[in-house]
Amino acid sequence: PGQRMDDGALGARLCLDAVKQDYDDARAAGKAVGLGFSLKNSGLGNGSKEVAKAVVRFREDGQVEVRHSWTEMGQGVHTVAQQVAVTELGIEPDRIEVIVDTSRELGAGQTTGSRGPLMAAGSVTAACEAAAADGRQIGVDYPGEYVIDWTHSLEDDVPEPILHSIFGYAAQVVIADPETGMIERVVAAHDVGKAINPTLCEGQVEGAVHMGLGYALTEDFPTDENGRPMNMTLRSLGIIRPKDMPDVDVILVESPDPNSPYGIKGVGEIGLVPTAGAVAAALHEVDGTWRRKLPFDVHEPVKR
Repeated sequence: PGQRMDDGALGARLCLDAVKQDYDDARAAGKAVGLGFSLKNSGLGNGSKEVAKAVVRFREDGQVEVRHSWTEMGQGVHTVAQQVAVTELGIEPDRIEVIVDTSRELGAGQTTGSRGPLMAAGSVTAACEAAAADGRQIGVDYPGEYVIDWTHSLEDDVPEPILHSIFGYAAQVVIADPETGMIERVVAAHDVGKAINPTLCEGQVEGAVHMGLGYALTEDFPTDENGRPMNMTLRSLGIIRPKDMPDVDVILVESPDPNSPYGIKGVGEIGLVPTAGAVAAALHEVDGTWRRKLPFDVHEPVKR
């Protein structure tokens, strides 16, 4: 669509550089190697006005409430909100109570995916700044707001449109046995802009690779002629069991985005975007076949 990438795209090259040694070593060892590279936007973009709000409140008992409206689904958005407040206010983490607040109609739009840390960090930062500017009064609600209103829609007639404000980047190398096609190892380098919590970030990528491998190799959700699911149990969905997972090495690349709080890019959907492509490339090296239907058929005899 014509968007010119700014300095936020510098992490693309860094991700490829980060996996190069593992890629070269695997090739030298005679392995079947596939490389996948991807980019993924954070946020809605396309001309949407995105608004996230937060509230900071100092209590008489010395605790500080940080209220937001994001859905905590295991990605650690509460921890991100806490860490931002610790950084901005300069107080101990155990003094901060993070609360999902539906009573104030704070609003956030879609409370899913990689836009969570981006928008939550921006709104909590703004609330902390408002509290600091007013002397941190006890019992006062200090609101903060983070707004993205500079993207364009495809219908906007501008020479260099900005369809999305932030992009994350990832490179993944899938290493397989050249005889059997069995996946032995995955190296995943992800440019997250800024790893607010590296442990959570690594876990997000590891889980995403697990999802990506299942998406590529084992998971299916067939339906009958009436659209009813035919797999009715978790076991039948083909989710890869922990004991069957290959080793996953995560490399966190930090190339800050100039347009986001703390340089955050998010690491939601981007975590599994390159996996299936990298698996397809590795399997192509095993038997010369490009597989174009998911999940990939890896049970046919390997052609040599």
